[in-house]
Amino acid sequence: MFIIIVLVLLLVLKLADVWIFAAMSWWWIIGLASVAFLWFEFFERMLGLDKRKDHAHFEKIKQERVKRAFEKKTGRRS
Repeated sequence: MFIIIVLVLLLVLKLADVWIFAAMSWWWIIGLASVAFLWFEFFERMLGLDKRKDHAHFEKIKQERVKRAFEKKTGRRS
């Protein structure tokens, strides 16, 4: 996500003709966009980072569901 923020920031500064970024080559932005594309399409999948995020999300949902069910069950007994 950091690389996307930097990419957008560079793009805005380049388009607004701010200071040194006005003279910066478009190849820097194109290169950074290429790196971001490669990261999110290939390297993140190879390292399993996309699945790890999914598993953590579903595990959290599962724990909340179990907690609600337990509270419901104990609430009826009281």
